[in-house]
Amino acid sequence: MPINNKLKKVWYGGDYNPEQWDKRYWDEDVRLFQLAGIDVATVNVFSWPLLQPAEDEYDFSMLDSIMEKLQEGNIGIILGTSTAAHPAWMAARYPDILRVDWEGRKRTYGGRHNSCPNSPTYRNYAAALAEKLAERYGNHPGLLLWHVNNEMGGYCYCDNCAKAFRVWLKKRYGTIETLNKVWYTAFWGHTFYDWNEIVPPNLLSEGVHWNWQRSNQTSISLDYFRFGSDSLLACYKLEVEAIRKHSRNIPITTNFMGTYKEMNYFDWAPYIDVISWDSYPAPNQPPSMNAMTHDLMRGLKDGQPFMLMEQTPSVANWQPYCKLKRPGEMKKWSYQAVAHGADTVMFFQLRKSLGSCEKMHGAVIEHVGHGNTRVFRECAELGEELGRLGDVLIDARPDAQVGILYDWENRWAVELSSGPSNDLNYVKEVHKYYDALYDLHIPVDMVGLNGDFNRYEVIIAPLLYMIKPGFAAKVESFVEAGGTFLTTYFSGIVNETDLAVTGGYPGELRKVLGIWAEEIDALYPEDTNELVMNGAIQELQGTFSCSFLCELIHTETAEVMATYGEDFYAGMPALTVNRYGQGLAYYVATSPEKPFLVKLLEYICKEKGIESLLPFQQQGIEASRRVKDGRNYLFLINHNNTSFVANTGLPSSFELLSGKRVTQNIELPAHGVAILQV
Repeated sequence: MPINNKLKKVWYGGDYNPEQWDKRYWDEDVRLFQLAGIDVATVNVFSWPLLQPAEDEYDFSMLDSIMEKLQEGNIGIILGTSTAAHPAWMAARYPDILRVDWEGRKRTYGGRHNSCPNSPTYRNYAAALAEKLAERYGNHPGLLLWHVNNEMGGYCYCDNCAKAFRVWLKKRYGTIETLNKVWYTAFWGHTFYDWNEIVPPNLLSEGVHWNWQRSNQTSISLDYFRFGSDSLLACYKLEVEAIRKHSRNIPITTNFMGTYKEMNYFDWAPYIDVISWDSYPAPNQPPSMNAMTHDLMRGLKDGQPFMLMEQTPSVANWQPYCKLKRPGEMKKWSYQAVAHGADTVMFFQLRKSLGSCEKMHGAVIEHVGHGNTRVFRECAELGEELGRLGDVLIDARPDAQVGILYDWENRWAVELSSGPSNDLNYVKEVHKYYDALYDLHIPVDMVGLNGDFNRYEVIIAPLLYMIKPGFAAKVESFVEAGGTFLTTYFSGIVNETDLAVTGGYPGELRKVLGIWAEEIDALYPEDTNELVMNGAIQELQGTFSCSFLCELIHTETAEVMATYGEDFYAGMPALTVNRYGQGLAYYVATSPEKPFLVKLLEYICKEKGIESLLPFQQQGIEASRRVKDGRNYLFLINHNNTSFVANTGLPSSFELLSGKRVTQNIELPAHGVAILQV
């Protein structure tokens, strides 16, 4: 179910922790919320010790008061389950609840996300608390949404997890003989004879971790990441089941963290009523990276609008350099989320904490305690605008014709690989292609392996290292029917258990791509090669720089469009295209510079009749579109530090924020936003 639209507008609010404050502040908080146009508050995210001060004792008196105060102020409520940090008495009485880290160290009480997801103690108490909350508040008139746990993540390597991992493996592989085969345990003589011989892959055993510390078994590490994500999902599902006993019509979410590595969000999406995520772009991060992540979150549920659950109003205290958001930037990032499919704009936090690690984190209400601050004024201005917009954008959907494939398990496998380069970064390589289309103002959907390819004219799949069963046939069907498919070097190398394919790379994709790959040359960071166009594409001529990896490939049925210009493989293919049925399949055998990718993708899109949202590239201007009831809403966002006159290519349109009719050109101030109804 989507979010409750009883507010009939984009939800506006954020995390509120009144249990940290004396009650005398509460009335002033609500008054300031109303002044800022804030109509939603997320509460009870970290209150487990207050709610359950002892094993057999629950106390909801403070939460009752908080819920009552918000309802009196007409503030809608997102209710957390508080299960992200267990009480101290629980850790002292039941040490099995504490995690063991990757280095094999047993944690003591402290921090958050310190609960073992396979601890029976944790699972029982977390589900019990969720049920108590649902029983008490499930029909509360102010309740809009359930918020399970908070930013779930992290793995545990304790004895409980070891036992659960063996059960998970038995279910996946059936026999120890099959496991030995798919894990390739004959290498280094690591054969297992009994399930109980298998231990979690940490630093003390077979572990391969994100910091490139390598051991024997990448396959066991890959499966442990799958198991870790599944273990956390099982905890989430237990809380959902407990809530649903008493609250059937209120949607449930948990807040994701964008491209967070340790969880496969596509696996989670079917169990999440509405996707929500926490967006904290670094000050020096390219805007296209945040745009891509918004599109990824939207793509988890096939384009359903998502929630911006957290962002900072100004400063994130945990970044290496806590740089303030400049005037207009908070509003700009908020509207970027809305442009890419968000139906909420939420902050962490509404009132700034007095102590601990987030006391310097940005908030709508600063320590000074009143509304006479730059940040509060900007938040109130945004609140007023969202109020005027009403529900015009609610449930509007983007309409991209280009899909970029994103797969968490492929990412794990790529970055666990022993070669060809320690600098392999899946997200970075995917972003290169997204960034080129972003500069071309061409909308993109981020698509999972199980997504409907037939909705798109073009599918792009960078670094498709792992090919799962049935995927190659899906690509062949897409291309044969007239679609255009593009993939890159280091694709079709292994199967889903990380065993290398035989018969030539790119394995099962060899037929549709019409090439086979022989070797991969890893270049040092300071080295480059040349990608020389051969005239096959009139719009793409000349020589371009390439770097990082150069794959040595041979054509079978494919046509060569560019070759390498240097080294012993000069003259070998670097870019090919293969006609397969009614469609085309491109292979980019190296990592080209951005100008080349922009020109190549512009050519591919033009050939498929895919038009840019703007008449030409306009530096620092982001364009995105949402569609509802036959109307197009074109978002223009100025990421420049100075004003910019954008050419919309439209003879006339209506700008929603100003309420004015505009002609072809519109001036956007630094970090300014326009929403044009077309």
